[in-house]
Amino acid sequence: MSGLGYEQARDQLVEVVRELEAGGLSLEQSLALWERGEKLARLCETHLAGARERIEAALATVEDDADAGGSGGDASE
Repeated sequence: MSGLGYEQARDQLVEVVRELEAGGLSLEQSLALWERGEKLARLCETHLAGARERIEAALATVEDDADAGGSGGDASE
């Protein structure tokens, strides 16, 4: 499961929720689906945290470049 990308994990999580909400499953089937859903949700959270870190790092680089560049304004000012 760890090899899934964010979109794949999210789509599978949506399907798990649909199946659980549809009902008609045994207790064992429901528990197995719920456990899979929990793992998929954690995987999605991990992907989102990684994306957040990359964005913060990119923004920090841009801010550092702007600070080192002097004025920080654009050419139209």
